Amino acid sequence: MSSLSPAVPRAVRAGGMRARSYLALTKPRIIELLLVTTLPTMLVAKRGVPSLGLMVLVLLGGSLAAGGANAFNMVLDRDIDKVMHRTRHRPLVTGEVTPRAATVFAVVLESVAFVELWAWVNLLSAVLAVAATAFYIVVYTLWLKRTSTQNIVIGGAAGAVPVLVGWAAVTDSLGWAPVVLFAVIVIWTPPHFWALAIRYRDDYAAAHVPMLPVVATLRRTAQQILLYTVLLVAVTVLFAVVGHMGPLYLVGALVLGALFVVFALRLRSEQTPRAAMALFRYSITYLTLLFVAMACDILIRFH
Repeated sequence: MSSLSPAVPRAVRAGGMRARSYLALTKPRIIELLLVTTLPTMLVAKRGVPSLGLMVLVLLGGSLAAGGANAFNMVLDRDIDKVMHRTRHRPLVTGEVTPRAATVFAVVLESVAFVELWAWVNLLSAVLAVAATAFYIVVYTLWLKRTSTQNIVIGGAAGAVPVLVGWAAVTDSLGWAPVVLFAVIVIWTPPHFWALAIRYRDDYAAAHVPMLPVVATLRRTAQQILLYTVLLVAVTVLFAVVGHMGPLYLVGALVLGALFVVFALRLRSEQTPRAAMALFRYSITYLTLLFVAMACDILIRFH
């Protein structure tokens, strides 16, 4: 018995490492951001707090669908990931997971997500979640990412679908308010991602991915970031009207948006990777706090 005991910890460690590899395929940090936008959207759609069961089911289904989409993306982009320093330690590059296994894993996640949302939420939310994956894989990953400077402008729409899923889960319908909220995420995505791409410009250039900072000057990229940031602030204000939001959300949107513009102006002035990363980090904080303000606004007025 004692001669077998060392094998048990080794087996446990190996299983843990394998589980971490599969978890990495789902890109958990991206999923966290998607969930941050989904839950407040549900509160706005409900004009209050949905049932705990519904919130858990939607967040679970959304996480599974997003995880599957990210796993598919890693399978298709493994040649690019191998070239880029930022992604060269991903499981498919290191060989911790095979492309076949990752594909099966992604299919299982998407299938479970669709069935779970259809069975316990509604068909509309299930279709939207899986449609986002199809758009992300076919339109962004297979088509635009390697061919167009507009890749993230159009492809970023996939990351905005969770707000539609959250709204549909509560109302079993869509309308102008969720469409405008969808537009908020779509417009937020380019300045967020272009800022990161400035920092990793050489990586994208080596991988022959035509992100805007690769094919345009840093000044032009900074100007585009500023343009999208100003447009973003305008659309968040529009949502206050269309979504019938209160003063807490409106003030939050204006203050957070003003800070975003400050970061964008600083990037245009300095034109450095350091300023770009400062904007990138703030963009995550911005989106999180914007949706927190949205949730707080609803909770104060309707709960």
